[in-house]
Amino acid sequence: MTLARRQAEFAAGLRFEDLPADVVSSVKERVLDTLGVALAASPLETSDAVRTVATGWGSGAASAIGVPGRVSPHAAALVNGTLAHSLDFDDTHLPSILHPSACIVPASLAAGQAFGSAGRDVVTAAAAAYEICVRLGMAAYDDERRNNVFFEKGLHATSICGTIAAAVAAGKLAGLGADGLEAAIGIAASMGAGLLEANRVGGTVKRVHCGWAAHAGLSAASLAHAGITGPPTVLEGRFGFFNALCDGRVDLDAVLDGLGSRWETPAIHFKPYPANHFTHAGIDAALALRESGVAVGDIERIELGVAPPTLRTIAEPAELKARPPSGYAAQFSGPFTVATALAGGGGLGVYLDDFTDERVRDEELLALAARVECVGDEESAELYPRALPGVVRVTLRSGETREHRVTENRGGPGRPLSTDELALKFSLDAGRALPEAAVEGLRDASLALDVLPTLDELTSFWEDT
Repeated sequence: MTLARRQAEFAAGLRFEDLPADVVSSVKERVLDTLGVALAASPLETSDAVRTVATGWGSGAASAIGVPGRVSPHAAALVNGTLAHSLDFDDTHLPSILHPSACIVPASLAAGQAFGSAGRDVVTAAAAAYEICVRLGMAAYDDERRNNVFFEKGLHATSICGTIAAAVAAGKLAGLGADGLEAAIGIAASMGAGLLEANRVGGTVKRVHCGWAAHAGLSAASLAHAGITGPPTVLEGRFGFFNALCDGRVDLDAVLDGLGSRWETPAIHFKPYPANHFTHAGIDAALALRESGVAVGDIERIELGVAPPTLRTIAEPAELKARPPSGYAAQFSGPFTVATALAGGGGLGVYLDDFTDERVRDEELLALAARVECVGDEESAELYPRALPGVVRVTLRSGETREHRVTENRGGPGRPLSTDELALKFSLDAGRALPEAAVEGLRDASLALDVLPTLDELTSFWEDT
């Protein structure tokens, strides 16, 4: 039996009653978190651009944030997935380093609206998609190099694996059985894409990656429903997914490891800060140093130590990271995020207002960022990527050195965000686009998703705003 067939049979046979309570709760919280992040991204120019494209495809049965009326499910998935990933505020699975929700939640909601699904069916489809998604990413994790092979090759694993996951969620909600889901997986494997060069040198295309994955996943499910088929060995075959994209440097056993018995979804990390997850340990450490009394005016030099594989994302090229050209680029900068945390940020410690284009022109903040040297840290390398650790050392003008090391990131299973912290993040995010009453209504509907008869009771809170 092929890998795709085993995945398809798992997804087709999964019932809501099979889901552990913590999985149900986790999926609902991820819907809440994803919608909040997407709403916060609604005012961006890139959000307007993708909405312009999506509305040009005509009307339909699904809701896209910021679009009056309804559009096709494929268009809604594109818009909402783009917005969900645009602020780098969406969740992360370790050690695969995937951001599953920005692909899976938009695809699940769009398909759920298209097929009139009950909330519990959306939760079930999303849960199946999460488990398949993270295992695809884990198969490409190279334990010896402590990195994901996708990333070694400059490929965005989230959008590539997320396309298959989105196809599974949409296909299950469309009523496809194991044969149809196997076909959807086989089709979706030809549709996933995404390059990471924008992380290094700029460009906003990465914001679209998860929207495209959600859109492509719905397309794959639609094609399977119409009778298109895929190769049964699409994952493990000679010219299949893993050989073509990862040169065969994969652990195929990881694709099915614990599928249906060990649930990865509750362990996916929520993000407390709207920045690349590789920067979070530095932010945590800098906030702790500031809390301990370290004042910006007393700092002579700053060293940020992280796992060496992350340096190319948050530290290279050094001159660009020290002076990010835009607020978006600043979210991928170790020096800028550490300087921001030391200077004092908002929200849960550092927030969206710390990453505006105006903020990256603050010469005092840039002068502080210029004092940050990014280096590889051996202790962090040992823990990476099952954690994203780091250390910040500051040398004060008095000659004293202060240090704070982070081995567990906030938002992960070792340091989970509390219910109040998740609610605060959602309220801050959604409040940037919705009135208070709608924020509260959407929060309550998201957390009651499993008992909603249709998704209209969820989407209504942003449709008329």
